[in-house]
Parts: sequence; C-alpha cells; structure tokens
Amino acid sequence: MKIWQTEFTLVDLLARGKNTMIEHLGIEFLEIGDDYLIARMPVDNRTRQPLGIMHGGGSCTLAETVGSTAANCCVDTSKFYCVGLDINTNHLRSVKEGYVIGTAKPFHLGRSTQVWGIEIVNEKKQLVSVNRLTMAVLEVR
Repeated sequence: MKIWQTEFTLVDLLARGKNTMIEHLGIEFLEIGDDYLIARMPVDNRTRQPLGIMHGGGSCTLAETVGSTAANCCVDTSKFYCVGLDINTNHLRSVKEGYVIGTAKPFHLGRSTQVWGIEIVNEKKQLVSVNRLTMAVLEVR
C-alpha cells in the first residue's frame, strides 16, 4: 500500500535538505518505496566521536532525518506538517568508516501522531541501531 500523500522525488528531497544539518552531514536519500524511505550518511570527521567511531547522535540524526522526511511526505503539506515528539535509539554495533543506511517504515499513521521505525545498518547490512520516532502532525496556520 502506497502511503505518500505528497508527490516527491529523490531530487526534491535533496533540495529540501539544502543549507541544513542534512547537507552538512552529507545525508543522501537513496530510495523511495511504496511504504518506506531510505537514506545514508557517511561515517567521517563530521559524524565520528573522539574514540573514532560514529557518534551516537549521528544515528539519531540519520533516524530523525529519514523518519521526519517520510512523515512529512505522508501528509497534505498544504494543510499539515510533522515535527518530532520523541526519539528512542538503541545502539547495537559501532561503525568506524564507510556509510550507514537508514530505512524508515511507519508503525502508525494517525491524524495527530505518527510512529516510525528506523533501522540503521552498515554497508555489510549488519544492524547498527534500531530507532523509534514519534511525530506530531500539526495544522498549517
């Protein structure tokens, strides 16, 4: 079942992230499915912590980016917009280099809230973190 209420392309998502943290961290959207969105983020000097592994906040940032972008594409953006209420991240594996890939899928798409699950894997498809993102759906005024 297709969940998107707003028509968008990967090029649109790239433009949406211009001059934001998304662009600064090198996050790129890779794939739009009927009920999922995939993005990746490099593990480099922008996203590592002092021990040389990806900062835990990097996982949260990728999860919130792909989840909140997907959430906003599930509403009529002329009437509604979505903002984060809560994010929960469980870190399962460290990453030193390469890319991490986040896939967002909805658990719940309601009128006032949405709940998203975002799995982040490394380039070997090993699970790096699991994330749950709750979004508020607000009216444009």
